[in-house]
Amino acid sequence: MEVNVDQGKLAKALAIVSKIATNGKATLPILSNVLIKVLDSKVTLTTTNLDMAVVDYLPTSKSKNGEITVPARLLADFVANLPKGEVKISAKDTKITVTSGKYKSVMNGSDASDFPELPELNEKDSVIYKIPVEDFKESMSSVKIAASNDTTRPALTGVYFNTADESLFVAATDGYRLAEKKIISGVSSEVKAIVPANTITEVLSSISEEVEEVEILFDESEVCFRLGEIEITSKYIDGSFPDYRKLIPEKSDVDLILQKSDVLRVTKLAALFAREVGGSIILETSASEGVLKVSSVANEYGENVSELNTEVSGDIKVVFNSRYLLDALNVLSEEEIKIGISGSLQPVKIENSKQNDYVHIVMPLKG
Repeated sequence: MEVNVDQGKLAKALAIVSKIATNGKATLPILSNVLIKVLDSKVTLTTTNLDMAVVDYLPTSKSKNGEITVPARLLADFVANLPKGEVKISAKDTKITVTSGKYKSVMNGSDASDFPELPELNEKDSVIYKIPVEDFKESMSSVKIAASNDTTRPALTGVYFNTADESLFVAATDGYRLAEKKIISGVSSEVKAIVPANTITEVLSSISEEVEEVEILFDESEVCFRLGEIEITSKYIDGSFPDYRKLIPEKSDVDLILQKSDVLRVTKLAALFAREVGGSIILETSASEGVLKVSSVANEYGENVSELNTEVSGDIKVVFNSRYLLDALNVLSEEEIKIGISGSLQPVKIENSKQNDYVHIVMPLKG
């Protein structure tokens, strides 16, 4: 095998694919390697952790067919430190030689036949969506914050892609909060798939400035995200996602129209005093005073109360985890927001005042 590749493009590709290469503690040492495959003047770099695979396609000025695997992080770090120019990679038996000008390294690799065989996505029978990259980034970032880290409930550790009312939605929940975003309207196909949140994180971190559109392919057992010359394929999470739409209140007893920056400020102030009590803060409305009070009490530090003037139709008091509220506020795209409250233990609805394509639900704490 022999291939000549531009140093900058090779370094960038290796940085992306090497991120999911596992460390030496893996039960399969080969998973720490990157598969380099040259076929018909095309070179591909592939890594996998068995649940997810990343493939990057690179242009080459000169090549000879062949394939080999080599430690991904070692090769990535070596190439990253080479000067700009052309890098020559050649392989014989299980050794590769990397040459760039006066720099040369020989690395021990492994036979490509030992590398796990990757399942091929059935593109012919796949449901395919194309999403502008900025819409994709906003949608995924605003939803995945609500995904759970509790591996005993695997279905909640993913982002749920689902279709309803001729639209494609993504949703995530950890049982204490829920986020839903509509990303495409007017779809005719049907999708119900739970994609691991760490796959979404990997996709987001792999998007380069040159990518303008994300293509998503869903088949029966896996999903593929195409980002220009990069493909990230992942298995679905096996399980049933909760019927989450039943948790979204259709209407609230009290709807507050507020400025996001104001709510962020008073929440952060209250959170400073709430560290001793697990971040719990109190939101209380007063119809007679026309205010929303945000407060916290901690025996060690003292107490904090802030007031925001707004139109209030009723008196309600709820206790919140301040981090959950801050997370929700930080992903809203509008300055004017709406908070809907119905009772001390009822789901609180947080959304943009005008756009209705995103909703965030937070469950109050017991006071």
